[in-house]
Amino acid sequence: MKSNAEESGQTWIMRNRMGLVTFAALLAYVLFLHWAFGLGELADRFQAIGVLPLAVALILLVSTYALRCWRIADYFPQETRGQFRRLLRLTLVHNLLNIMLPMRTGETSFPLLMRSEFGMPLARATAALLVMRLLDLHALLAAAGIGLVIRQDWAVWAVLAWLAFVLAPLPAFALKRPILRLAKKLPTKLETLVAEIERGLPAGPAAFLRAWAATLINWGVKVLVLAWVLAFMDVTPIAASFGGALGGELSSVLPVHAPGGVGTYPAGIVAGSVSFGAPATRDSLESLGKAAVNAHLLILVSAFVGTALAVLIAPRKR
Repeated sequence: MKSNAEESGQTWIMRNRMGLVTFAALLAYVLFLHWAFGLGELADRFQAIGVLPLAVALILLVSTYALRCWRIADYFPQETRGQFRRLLRLTLVHNLLNIMLPMRTGETSFPLLMRSEFGMPLARATAALLVMRLLDLHALLAAAGIGLVIRQDWAVWAVLAWLAFVLAPLPAFALKRPILRLAKKLPTKLETLVAEIERGLPAGPAAFLRAWAATLINWGVKVLVLAWVLAFMDVTPIAASFGGALGGELSSVLPVHAPGGVGTYPAGIVAGSVSFGAPATRDSLESLGKAAVNAHLLILVSAFVGTALAVLIAPRKR
């Protein structure tokens, strides 16, 4: 028979298995970086950027998390009124779990956290999360479309196609009522579920436009900051810095996502930079790989710093 200590140890391991896997992945990542590039050389690249630019970049990146929190607060004004600090902690914890857990499994924490902190039904929170993630993906793809338009020398057909895609959320939101009318014809047992899903969607055009605008501003700031940092690390031309920032962020919202973004995020930066004009020579790719790793480390630091600040300032649930 197993002793209580052994059973307790096994229970602790099972309860923290995802955290342990993530920690192991990060430790392996650090060892790989030291073997491939040298931690000292990566530190030198940060030093070359300078303390002030790095501090500004870090502040701007952390500020995007506050904007995400405002988007949720505006989305659910009645449920979160007067609870911004607590909601900020929830937003940052969810973001950190999203980064650290593989294959976007961290997304499942949002409806669970909203239920735990604000008593929100899972269906309502899940519907809201789906809308916000679709807006996130749309914003990133729309930004990437700018590069494709430029590659077509601003051809009229390319500009019109891009504008049509940018404005696509408007007719998509207009389909909300017809779809909900059809959903209400489902069996009566599902009435409660449909009602909660409806409450998880933007209440009207104004609420939808605010969520859409917050999404565009949030990703615009984040992509521009990352592009700026990559440009500091000699990722050229500037279009390549922009493409690298987009590539990294796209890798983080797609299902193919390693724990902590280890490997996948820097690979997304490299792929995006090369797609937008960065040289593909051996020396250039090596330099680009180091810059991508540093940008990824900056994202991880901003997530940890933001979460630590949110936990410190947020009131505990009573």
